[in-house]
Amino acid sequence: KELPKVYEQFNAITQLLEKHYHDMQDCEFTIERGKLWMLQTRTGKRTGAAAVRIAVDMASEKLIDRATAVQRVTPEQLDQLLHPTVDPKTDARVLATGLPASPGAAHGKVVFSPDEAEEMAREGEEVVLVRQETSPDDFHGMVAAQAIVTARGGMTSHAAVVARGMGKTCVSGATALEVDYSQQQFSVNGEVVTKGEWITVDGSTGRVFLGKIPTVQPSLGPDFYELMKWADDFRTLTVRANADTPHDARVARSMGAEGIGLCRTEHMFFGDKRLASMRQMILADGTGAREKALEQLLPLQRGDFVGIFREMAGFPVTIRLLDPPLHEFLPNVDELLGELSELKMALRHAGTLADMDHLLDEIDEKRQLLHHVNKIREANPMLGFRGCRLGLLFPEVTRMQCRAIFEAACQVKGERKQVTLEIMVPLVSISEELKQQAEMIHDVAREVTGEHGMKIEYAVGTMIELPRAALTAGKIAEHADFFSFGTNDLTQTTFGLSRDDSGRFLPAYIDRKILSDDPFQVLDREGVGELVRLGTERGRSVKPDLKVGICGEHGGDPSSIAFCNEIGLNYVSCSPYRVPVARLAAAHAALEAEAKAAAEAAAVSAADEDARVREAVGASQV
Repeated sequence: KELPKVYEQFNAITQLLEKHYHDMQDCEFTIERGKLWMLQTRTGKRTGAAAVRIAVDMASEKLIDRATAVQRVTPEQLDQLLHPTVDPKTDARVLATGLPASPGAAHGKVVFSPDEAEEMAREGEEVVLVRQETSPDDFHGMVAAQAIVTARGGMTSHAAVVARGMGKTCVSGATALEVDYSQQQFSVNGEVVTKGEWITVDGSTGRVFLGKIPTVQPSLGPDFYELMKWADDFRTLTVRANADTPHDARVARSMGAEGIGLCRTEHMFFGDKRLASMRQMILADGTGAREKALEQLLPLQRGDFVGIFREMAGFPVTIRLLDPPLHEFLPNVDELLGELSELKMALRHAGTLADMDHLLDEIDEKRQLLHHVNKIREANPMLGFRGCRLGLLFPEVTRMQCRAIFEAACQVKGERKQVTLEIMVPLVSISEELKQQAEMIHDVAREVTGEHGMKIEYAVGTMIELPRAALTAGKIAEHADFFSFGTNDLTQTTFGLSRDDSGRFLPAYIDRKILSDDPFQVLDREGVGELVRLGTERGRSVKPDLKVGICGEHGGDPSSIAFCNEIGLNYVSCSPYRVPVARLAAAHAALEAEAKAAAEAAAVSAADEDARVREAVGASQV
């Protein structure tokens, strides 16, 4: 209003600059004595929401094409749109830093017990569950909490994987935290935070703040969905989700997942009733007692599979048979010893004989449980009695799971919904392991489909998560319809790293440039990636049409997705809330590969033309 002519001139120049550079500009200018002076222009910085809107607007205005619009938005910018973030204006002090295990931002009152988390949440309180590390016992508290913080554990620890699956904010491996359950407090460098104090957790950066800090909630507008449609047009990789419940499957579909690449059946055993039956099965003495416990689990598993098949009707669902070590379903030894000590102390103050009898019964029960836990305890459980080894020696476990799967498939097919079933056998290192497990799966399939008078199409494959499996992939492929690389465990076994303990030294390795990235976050192309490439090539040398994907957390990492695209994998699978990022990253990878191929073809053409010219000049001189 004060200088309308100058404003018109400035507006015209900025429009010209934007059209010239085909991007939003950040201009510096000054006005002296009524005259406009342009000082500088550069590509403007932008938030994730602004990046999407600008890209879509410019494509709509024909300033750029859709491919350029898709490439203008980075996966990191898109991720900002999908999760709450800590208010960037905050000047709050960072209390501790750990690993960005599950993105988002949340605040709540500190609690140390999953039971207290559930109870306080039921009363309307916002809580953050702080644990040394989590186990299946903590699941109900993790569900109730706004966020989870652990002192131990890596990017693929129990806390990290479960939180990502639920879309729950989580920071793991915050090693500066000294958690004291008995005093209901944790300390960081001498500063003490007690139960009930507010903290804010930023799972996108791994920061934990003291106090209640405002968060910015995400919003997905029409520009987001338009950009994602364009990305889907360019990508060649299929993007699936890791989903373990009907709710996870529903979220995955809403995020654009084209199936489930990993359904971890062990996650279906979380929750008090299910966990009790699972423990009964683990602690059973003999096959008969084990089968009796499994009878209680079968209808629960079947119900979950029915829900997942309904949500994913028409899309593939890859169900992994029971994989983790059995100790993960049992209480921690140290916690059991602590509980025993507390019960003994309580016994000294028992007021009545009835109270004493009750406490003695509890002590006896805890002692028996501790005996069983020690009995199955392993020195290195991640390389112990788990995966297909469990299924081969306890075949009733595999049979129960397969019966639940096929009964659910028959039920949903009976509802006139399409079921596309893939059953995955975990931790295979010897081809004979897969052969015997596959035979058992086929036996149960014939049995159940015969009972229902139905035919169910299904595939049997394996998770390649051990170096030997990658090296002998040709033999394993003889018994497999598909491969899925479990890059979490493959990284562990290739590097000889414990994913739960590596947080102690990996940050120092990265700071000192020994490693460029955390190999549990970004796929190690030279080592782990080479095994993925080799396993794919050897598997397809036996079965050229072998479907191959990855289902580790690398399936949501842009750099790892680019590698998967480069070596010709069919799909990647990641946590549901990471699916849009994977879709965009897959589009970037396809467009970059196309541009690289075009540049190489042009270089070859130019070289051929140069050779022809030289030959022609030489001939004329002769």
